[in-house]
Amino acid sequence: MIGAFIDGPLWYFSLAVFVLGVAWRLASLWRLGSHPEFSKPRDGSAASGGLQTLARHFLPRREVVGRTPAQVYGGYAFHLGLFALLFWGAPHVEFYEERLLGFGWTPLPGWAFILACEIAFAGLIVVWLHRALHPVTRAISDRGDHAASILVFLVMLTGCLALGRSHESLRLIHLLSAELLLIYFPFSMLMHTFTFAISRWRMGEHYGRRGVSI
Repeated sequence: MIGAFIDGPLWYFSLAVFVLGVAWRLASLWRLGSHPEFSKPRDGSAASGGLQTLARHFLPRREVVGRTPAQVYGGYAFHLGLFALLFWGAPHVEFYEERLLGFGWTPLPGWAFILACEIAFAGLIVVWLHRALHPVTRAISDRGDHAASILVFLVMLTGCLALGRSHESLRLIHLLSAELLLIYFPFSMLMHTFTFAISRWRMGEHYGRRGVSI
């Protein structure tokens, strides 16, 4: 009974909340628009400024790495590892094919999947410890930041437990934790998954129009 609820109605509800919530947040940003520009453009292009800022900030500045190496390397490890797990982990590829898309693609081999898990776990733990222990990040972090980290950790942990597919209950616990994450996602700091590109583009566009490279 509970398993059927998790596998059916709760899955579709959480997916709907995620899609509609993300769309609502992005539409809200779109409606804000840009403030009017009254000055003449300098020697620069707004569009090229946006593209350059997006591309340039995918790699950290040297001085930033020197000040907070744990945060930088941990952040890259977590995000890249999680990206590999989400889109090339064999269980997820199967899930997308059966429940969402109707087609799949070649997943990671088993050893690469395990390696991506370890990298993502290590990165998440390092980033969370830095957030909790560093005086600056501890001061600017709120309950929502910690809740997001804990929820993502639980989704990853239950996924590892369900990897052997030895018990159906483990799969359902993992699915339940993922559904809770989907419901929480649009109303949390996890929205930076979508908004970071918009923010960087607008910043680069703003300064690019003035001929300033950032």
